[in-house]
Amino acid sequence: MNIYQAIHGVMTDVGAIGKDKKNQQQGFMYRGVDDVMNALQPAFVHNNIFVVPEVLEQTREERTTAKGAQLLYSIIKVKFTFYADDGTNVSATVVGEGMDSADKSSNKAMSVAFKYACFQVFCIPTEEMVDPDSESPPQSTRKPQSSVQSTQKPIQQAYDNSSRPASTVKEIKSQRTLQLEYLINGTSHTLDEANDFALKGYNVKSYEELTIPQFNNLYDRLQKKIEKEKSDGK
Repeated sequence: MNIYQAIHGVMTDVGAIGKDKKNQQQGFMYRGVDDVMNALQPAFVHNNIFVVPEVLEQTREERTTAKGAQLLYSIIKVKFTFYADDGTNVSATVVGEGMDSADKSSNKAMSVAFKYACFQVFCIPTEEMVDPDSESPPQSTRKPQSSVQSTQKPIQQAYDNSSRPASTVKEIKSQRTLQLEYLINGTSHTLDEANDFALKGYNVKSYEELTIPQFNNLYDRLQKKIEKEKSDGK
């Protein structure tokens, strides 16, 4: 078989992989990389497919958790090439993120990248199709002396907090706090000041109650204020 026939064969052999594992911190269900490998390995053997990874880019940062622990955070761009027995192949390039307190952050990033490459290439179904925006990122902030620039942006879901389940609202609030903490890190500003911005601009008791567009607006206002202070030398 060529690679296209082989991929079709794998899609036929592999059924749904349910989200049977639970994240103990955020409470969401997920499919582990072991679940994916256990389901795919027999299908790969049956259809004569093997895969070769190639790391294209890697970024490593030191981060600090809310409890003060030090973590290594890795972002890796990986190209996975799937080969059939006649030499034909297709490639998928994905990004994986991993965090660990020792030397496993890159390993975790590789595992996540492979898992999601397989999800996309083989269109693996699940028993519950949950939007990825409902899963919150790692609960940590980057150390201020790091030389790598952050690309973290405010939450972009196009719906109001009140339209989501309570558990997701809690995750959104936690994410907002992390974003604001990172933004004001190393400045004279505080979360209380960010909250004052919300109280003055909107009829709410806290920035946690803002709608998505309102929170993005508050974030932009505070960011511009901080950038102006920096340019003025304050």
